Amino acid sequence: MIMVYTYAAYLVISLGLAIYVAHTLHKNGRIFLVDAFGGNEKLADSVNHLLVVGFYLINIGYISLVLKYGDPARTLQEAIEYLSWKVGFVAVVLGAVHFLNVLVFSKMRSRATENIGRRHRWDEIAEVLPASEGRRR
Repeated sequence: MIMVYTYAAYLVISLGLAIYVAHTLHKNGRIFLVDAFGGNEKLADSVNHLLVVGFYLINIGYISLVLKYGDPARTLQEAIEYLSWKVGFVAVVLGAVHFLNVLVFSKMRSRATENIGRRHRWDEIAEVLPASEGRRR
């Protein structure tokens, strides 16, 4: 019977943690995404929503898959250790997914700002020769 309570506690804590992280990323990531997409708020909001859906799918799937993983606890101490290990591993996975998202969008943002900077540097555009001169061989 102790495993039923341990499973219930694991699900409540892990799902609560996933929901909290998803909400925080959705709320605070919007500004970053708007900047990464050059001020296009509709695109940023759409991508932000898709990221949250993907985040939930990956993490709820992971939480569900590892529910039964591990030896069953027979004592209260083993149940606490079991729960601690599982919730800790879920937290590490949530953190890894978060940093992967940040890395991808940081690269997107740096490319976008690099391209915007290039569009406005008229002095760096190569001089174009008239068509009549052609190439010399």
